[in-house]
Amino acid sequence: MTKPLIRAKEAGGKSIDDPSEVAVHDMLADMNLSHPFVIVERTDREPVDQHFMQVWLNDDFSYQVEYREGGDQLHFEAHVPCQGDVIGPEPVARIIGDWMRGGDAWRTALPWTPLFPIGKDGR
Repeated sequence: MTKPLIRAKEAGGKSIDDPSEVAVHDMLADMNLSHPFVIVERTDREPVDQHFMQVWLNDDFSYQVEYREGGDQLHFEAHVPCQGDVIGPEPVARIIGDWMRGGDAWRTALPWTPLFPIGKDGR
């Protein structure tokens, strides 16, 4: 049996190996304030557990989206405001789908900022 390339996990404990974009979309759509996050990780990259996208549903129904491509210096975040009356995980699902396919559009789809900004002293 081969190791999955992508694994999606949700706060409720459900995990799917090599999920389709539809399956990830459904996991995002099922998020609620009791189960507020979904993590989609690449399992084929080193260091292990350091290549992922994570979506957190905030109390105001906005999304906190993060991606990581290695250590702390390669961990970024962006905020997606609540879409008003529109309920659903768009555009977050499109961004994660592009990331899962190895695309590049997700890199400019949001205003990413470092999660752990480097200080003036280089730390």
